Amino acid sequence: MTSMDSAIAHHPATFPQTARAAFAKAYPDQPVKLSHDLVGHSLLTLDALATLAERMPAASVEYNLGKLPLGVRPEDTPSNGLTLGETIRTIETNGSWAVLKNVERDPAYGALLDAALAELEPIVVAQTGPMLHREAFIFLSSPGSVTPFHMDPEHNILLQIIGNKTMMIFPARDEVLVPAQKSEDFHGGGHRNLEWQDGFKARGTPFPLAPGDAVHVPVKAPHFVENGPAVSVSLSVTWRSDRSVAEGELHSFNALLRKRGLPTGAVSDRPERQGLRRLVYRIMRKLGA
Repeated sequence: MTSMDSAIAHHPATFPQTARAAFAKAYPDQPVKLSHDLVGHSLLTLDALATLAERMPAASVEYNLGKLPLGVRPEDTPSNGLTLGETIRTIETNGSWAVLKNVERDPAYGALLDAALAELEPIVVAQTGPMLHREAFIFLSSPGSVTPFHMDPEHNILLQIIGNKTMMIFPARDEVLVPAQKSEDFHGGGHRNLEWQDGFKARGTPFPLAPGDAVHVPVKAPHFVENGPAVSVSLSVTWRSDRSVAEGELHSFNALLRKRGLPTGAVSDRPERQGLRRLVYRIMRKLGA
């Protein structure tokens, strides 16, 4: 048995049956707290993650100072002055935040992702079709770090491995939080960070996470994360679906229409059924519009 095989065999199941049942009730539209069994996994220690980070391409890592305002602009995010390996190995004291992107490209971490998602695949396929573009991200945060208010385009489950944090999750498709034009810009390559207003907080639900806890975050549900008093390590397992792809296409179509002064259309909560609008968008895109 290789070291990779033994790492995977060490934890044969990621999500217990109770977590899978809770996920089935909530997916795809509702956030829900889950549980998992990856705490203590040999691939998810700080040393293992520092070693992984040092062999990853620069484009797949992002790290900076961690104590940031909720609404920080991307261009205003300060560097911490350390290398990535130093950042991870000294994260307890350096006041930083780091993310390792697409760790599934490493075979051992790819096997970890595949094993986790295989347990959820029957539930996902029944609701939103095949799991597309499976990816995994690892987040490391110093005590007290804040991940600013933002949204992501994928279906996501965040698994807490080390330390505590609170994720505040807001409803997807709330245009007070995410105006239609922000969604259009986002799907055209705009940044994930959102404009924060203090009045928004009442619209969110806090999900406190300790090691062994996980949370399902629906596609584009705005959220921010506040780290607890110790180092935090979290694993995020994500996928796309025909529904998430359709939603992106329809917002991109609206952006094209808006640019031409034409009326935009509503994006429904079942965008995969809006086949005619998606077809027109694909034709316009092929024609170079």
